[in-house]
Amino acid sequence: MNVNERIKQRRIQLGLNVNDIAEALGISRATLYRYESHEIEKLPISIVEPLAEILGTTPSELMGWEDIGDGHKRIPLVGTIACGTPILAEENIEDYIAAPLGCDADFALRCKGDSMIRARICDGDIVFIHSQPDCNNGEIAAVLIGDEATLKRIYKQQDSITLIPENSEYSPLVYRREQMNEIRILGKAVGFISYF
Repeated sequence: MNVNERIKQRRIQLGLNVNDIAEALGISRATLYRYESHEIEKLPISIVEPLAEILGTTPSELMGWEDIGDGHKRIPLVGTIACGTPILAEENIEDYIAAPLGCDADFALRCKGDSMIRARICDGDIVFIHSQPDCNNGEIAAVLIGDEATLKRIYKQQDSITLIPENSEYSPLVYRREQMNEIRILGKAVGFISYF
């Protein structure tokens, strides 16, 4: 599938019409139709990021930059995430890592610590994260607490969020009422690579 087909397919999936996107981008309907119909095969680089945002995807996914062949795609490895005491989240991309094409990950994080060992996630493992602002109870999520990131199993109730480690030596982290504002879910863990 090329970029033109991805634009059209994603627009239809989201239930957006051509007017919605053209207006948001500040371009004509005719130009957007040309983007979707192969008349314009190379998108202006200035349009890629805002178009990806409107379509709820990343520039890499939209453009097909991620496929590196041999059934793999390239995703960014972002900083380090704590599996124990939370550590400062680093926002810069350290490197790129190969992930299977079927892996629905937007970025990867390197784990530090042993709080998730019962989930077989150990110190130094690479965890693949699908970016999303919420998770279901019991899912393992990358969570930002203030300026620090951690990987925990998440449980939400109306007036609390509990982050559960997968190691009995660590206590759950419980955030109630206004403390819940300190928590931001970065995404759901969808896989990992373990290094022995």
